[in-house]
Amino acid sequence: MRHEPLIEPSTNKEKHVLKKLLTTLATASLALSALAACGDGGGDGSGDGKTVLGFAQVGAESAWRTANTTSIQESAAAAGIELKFSDAQQKQENQIKAIRSFIQQRVDVIAFSPIVETGWDTVLKEAKDAKIPVVLTDRAVDSADDSLYVTFLGSDFVEEGRRAANWLVEEYKDSDETVNIVELQGTTGSAPAIDRKTGFEEITSADPKFQTIASQAADFTRAKGKEVMQAFLSANKDIDVLYAHNDDMALGAIQAIEEAGLKPGEDIKIISVDGVKDAFVAMTEGKINVVVECNPLLGPQLMDVVAKIAAGQPTEKRILTEEGVFTMDQAAAELPNRKY
Repeated sequence: MRHEPLIEPSTNKEKHVLKKLLTTLATASLALSALAACGDGGGDGSGDGKTVLGFAQVGAESAWRTANTTSIQESAAAAGIELKFSDAQQKQENQIKAIRSFIQQRVDVIAFSPIVETGWDTVLKEAKDAKIPVVLTDRAVDSADDSLYVTFLGSDFVEEGRRAANWLVEEYKDSDETVNIVELQGTTGSAPAIDRKTGFEEITSADPKFQTIASQAADFTRAKGKEVMQAFLSANKDIDVLYAHNDDMALGAIQAIEEAGLKPGEDIKIISVDGVKDAFVAMTEGKINVVVECNPLLGPQLMDVVAKIAAGQPTEKRILTEEGVFTMDQAAAELPNRKY
């Protein structure tokens, strides 16, 4: 087949017009290609179609937190959600940096467990301005603007404190003597530390025989729990009850109590919160009297929430986890069911 030759431009002006047209067409083609590449993938432009979740974790300060991290990582993989994970090592500034990094990467959803309650408004406004929805998990924030996050998934820490105190009230219902309590608080300024203390005091303050004679933060860690309990024992000769805001602090305190020649669970009754496997072992050994459960396995619920948000579906503003209270006589039967 014979092809007619292209008509060559005969003047410099025509050549200039043709060159400009070809340049414009090439630029438009490149722009369309880039747009298509960004539009068929996740929030980071990966092109694989997955929803991308950026998660900023508190750290790995306890067995509870480790179980929480594992649940999130495994649930994201099972749900086909791409997870960008950051460990803040219990420093708020690290969490804020991670959230800003997620914003820059244009993830689809940001989730995090706030180390403390305050100081989040600025970075959450940045996420809101970038139109990236935020989910709070495990811990809440103290902000007057609840539009900065879509939902809060986690426990009712105040109710956990109440449950701990209700057991105490029942345990000493037939006694008129003063009950001296020492308290190991969680990280100062954190939601569980504030709320577990509030709920506990709400119940115990109704009866003057319950006296909290010492209360100090031990940062949710076993080592700090032991250290602070040693100080309590040195300063107070008559301690009836230890209320620990988490199991790791309680387990550390048990070491201090035993080293002081006392029997945990008998000489000093122990109330703890979380429900990790080691705490149930301690209950079977008679060293912890009661554990108020705080479920760390939030991964499946979180991925359900992320999927709903990504699909543009509405979610509840507050989503609670199901939890119970376990005593010594229930520990042996429940121990095989502990996954963390």
